[in-house]
Amino acid sequence: MPTLLTPLPQTAPLGRALVHDDGDAYGPRVPGDMTVEVALSVMDGARVGRLLLCDEDDQCTGSVTRAELSAHRGSPSYTDRLRLRDVLVFSR
Repeated sequence: MPTLLTPLPQTAPLGRALVHDDGDAYGPRVPGDMTVEVALSVMDGARVGRLLLCDEDDQCTGSVTRAELSAHRGSPSYTDRLRLRDVLVFSR
């Protein structure tokens, strides 16, 4: 299980871009295959407005905000099986 409230590294490994370079890179780290419904519950429980998405190697691959998740949740194409990694694809 990913560690919560872990800071992101200030430098990116070769071939990876920094997700956040503002020094404010703290927050719950969750897997990209988590559903939107579960992610919203995690945000509620952690009282945060943003989640950091991690791949299977626990490398941060992006972030998602409550506003982004809510927008997708309200769309006509939304299903309860929508994964966070899919939200990143639609949002970017």
